[in-house]
Amino acid sequence: MYYNDFVKVASITPKLEVGNPTYNMSEMLRVLKDLKASIAVFPELGVTSYTCNDLFFQNSLLQETEENIERLLKNNPFEGILAIGAPLEIDGILYNSAFIIKKDKIIGIVPKFYLPNTQEYYEKRWFTSGFDIVQKVKHIKYLGQTVPFGSIIFKTSDGKISFGVEICEDMWAPISPGNLLALNGAKIILNLSASNEYLNKRAIRRRTIIEHSRRNAGAYVYSSAGVNESTSETVFSGHNVIAQNGELLVETENFSQDSEVIYGDIDVSKIGYARKLNSSFRDTLNKFNLDCVNVEFELSKSDDYLFETPIDQTPFVPKKDELEAFEKIAALQENALIKRMKHIGAETIIVGVSGGLDSTLALLIASRVADQLNINRKKILGVTMPAFGTTKQTLNQARDLIDHLGVSIKEIDIRDHVNDHFDLIGHDRTTTDITYENTQARTRTNILMNLANMHNGIVLGTGDMSELALGWTTYNGDQMSMYGINAGIPKTLVRFMIEHYAEEKFGKNVESVIHSVLETPISPELIAEQKTEDTIGKYEVNDFILHRYLRFGDTESRIAWLLVKTFTLTEEEATAYVTNFFHRFYTQQFKRQATPDGPKILDVSLSPRSDHRMPSDVNKRKK
Repeated sequence: MYYNDFVKVASITPKLEVGNPTYNMSEMLRVLKDLKASIAVFPELGVTSYTCNDLFFQNSLLQETEENIERLLKNNPFEGILAIGAPLEIDGILYNSAFIIKKDKIIGIVPKFYLPNTQEYYEKRWFTSGFDIVQKVKHIKYLGQTVPFGSIIFKTSDGKISFGVEICEDMWAPISPGNLLALNGAKIILNLSASNEYLNKRAIRRRTIIEHSRRNAGAYVYSSAGVNESTSETVFSGHNVIAQNGELLVETENFSQDSEVIYGDIDVSKIGYARKLNSSFRDTLNKFNLDCVNVEFELSKSDDYLFETPIDQTPFVPKKDELEAFEKIAALQENALIKRMKHIGAETIIVGVSGGLDSTLALLIASRVADQLNINRKKILGVTMPAFGTTKQTLNQARDLIDHLGVSIKEIDIRDHVNDHFDLIGHDRTTTDITYENTQARTRTNILMNLANMHNGIVLGTGDMSELALGWTTYNGDQMSMYGINAGIPKTLVRFMIEHYAEEKFGKNVESVIHSVLETPISPELIAEQKTEDTIGKYEVNDFILHRYLRFGDTESRIAWLLVKTFTLTEEEATAYVTNFFHRFYTQQFKRQATPDGPKILDVSLSPRSDHRMPSDVNKRKK
């Protein structure tokens, strides 16, 4: 399955019998008949089994191996790329090899380079390393076909998909063949393995595979031998792993007695984007040349794509080790503010408290920072500034939060002041236009800044990354502060943080207010009955778009397609979301250019000084 730069791969551990290629090939064919993938990987020496030992010297085993590979070529039900392991004889010498097959053609054979010969492994007794022979042999004859041999980069004609192959121990070498293949263009590394099991090895193996995918800025598909390989003192578990760009996609280790298949969805577009971004990867490209053979192949594209697991609707929000993630983010934000407070010698923290999500998080952080600096929380000034759109609910939430946290409160009704300003500029006071809204926002910021001067304090910004992305902020109003504590936190992550602050760090009274805040519709409350998501759409959807843009470099059409797959949206709704998001994103860069400092929390940010350097006047609108 291959569509829109997603390719489905399969890692397979078949049921087998040691030294019985006919049985083993029958099981492979049975599995292949129903396989729903475009690339499939079987274990090392899977045709014969890995633990044949001195049977590898027997001509009968080698002959039966060749007969059954021919049988596969004549009866292959699989339309995609297939990698199988088998012994290969060249001039009387055996090579532990991977056969890469497309229907009835062997499109390449790759020998194993590093042969383990310590502890339970004794591989050099039977096989020879491929290092020397690949220097002089680039093609071999096998079953009447002329087959590329050696270090091979397999690549589609359009260059979208490319892969290389390494075998088991190759992965464990200081500089693996897979590393060099990746530096020479392979986006995916396939590993045919027969890695045995013992206590703690699974964790080591998983970590190694994930790290290879990170260092290679690519994907890694690992297939290992199962329990049917187990013999004498050596036990195999069928630990199969698929990883991409330093992230585990799927793994299994079930000690299954039957054949087992796992599928993974590889995003080749993400690999290309990551390699463009990674300067260290780029710098390494021309320093380690590999004498490799290039083999072109074609992979049929599907009409659509079915993902193995539902796509995460809130990818910025931690799903594993949630408490640990919360503690780390809290430590980042709190210590960033501590550093800024110490550096400028601020004695107080000024927070505009609206009773909404962002100001709640900012005030919680300020309270924790005061505790860590041994500052009385009364030195924090929570300022409420009700105006024309303020509701009783949010005002009471702000008051209650300030009260329960034990910080100082200052309430300033700004309506008269705003009306005076309307009179000064000739506004009629009733037209609820952008001037009507922004005058209130700028008034609030002006008050906070002046209070900070009076109290030798710092104005703590409350705006988050989602608002910065959408330009949902008033220039020189709530866009401005002396430190943007939430600038690295998308809205969906703001929710996560205040939920955990409520549960982990503060008492029942604070927790009660926070739950009320979480249930309140998001609004800047600049006009009556104003709801942010009625205008810009759901933050979950906008954050998903931001995630795909910043982390994957996706096109607008690809993001719209993914929105349909991820949310209950029609194609028209998804296109509208993407169009609106990027219109706002590109036209509002000038606001981000003038944002104050704020701590980087995630692997991505919108800071114009570090992660996202975009001109203010870029024009991406379609003519």
